[in-house]
Amino acid sequence: MPADEKPIASVWTRPRRQREQLSREQIVTEAVQLLDTDGLESLSMRKLGTRLDAGATSLYRHVANKDELIELVVDEVYGELEVPAADAADWRTPAARSAYSLRAMILRHPWVASVLGQVGLIHLGPNVTKMSERMAAVYRAAGFPSDETGHAMKTVISYVIGMATSEAAYLSLIARSGKSEREFIESLRSAGEEGPQAEDPETARDETFDYGLRRVLDGLQVRLGEIPGDAAE
Repeated sequence: MPADEKPIASVWTRPRRQREQLSREQIVTEAVQLLDTDGLESLSMRKLGTRLDAGATSLYRHVANKDELIELVVDEVYGELEVPAADAADWRTPAARSAYSLRAMILRHPWVASVLGQVGLIHLGPNVTKMSERMAAVYRAAGFPSDETGHAMKTVISYVIGMATSEAAYLSLIARSGKSEREFIESLRSAGEEGPQAEDPETARDETFDYGLRRVLDGLQVRLGEIPGDAAE
């Protein structure tokens, strides 16, 4: 690297410290638990240090700031995704299963939707890199040309993030009410407001998500039919 060229400022480009009493893995695990319990607004280096029974200085040996911590926790939860192998004969099945897995991950960690693609160099993380490549392979196998593969993948991901973010906000509202989802829906109906009509509100949410996902994939299927046979080569 030339002397006047600055290194990329990311947690992924910094050598890891070895033989420390407090490990990066401990920091990330505790940070995810804090975020899941209290939300993104509650995350601070001081609060995390207190939960780990360590000073903020110990944390700064591993991460330079809160943005780098976000890079780490996003990559951690991305490791939960299940992305099936690409299948040229049936691309919609792995595409749908990947979408369902992403939705489930966001509902487990509702804070993640607000930081995807916004903080730091999240894309450098090993889990994000691996899962993004596996998802892209699904759309390449479907027959999208190289200049459209990313667009097709991001179209589906954008749908999932949008729906799951709204869903997570709704579930957080219910959690704060102290009621079950069914009880919450019944209270809305008692107040004369519209609520899901299905016997099981979770089933209603699943069906709503599935309907939209199928329509998005339908649109991509139509686009595949418009692509000349040699365009993907």
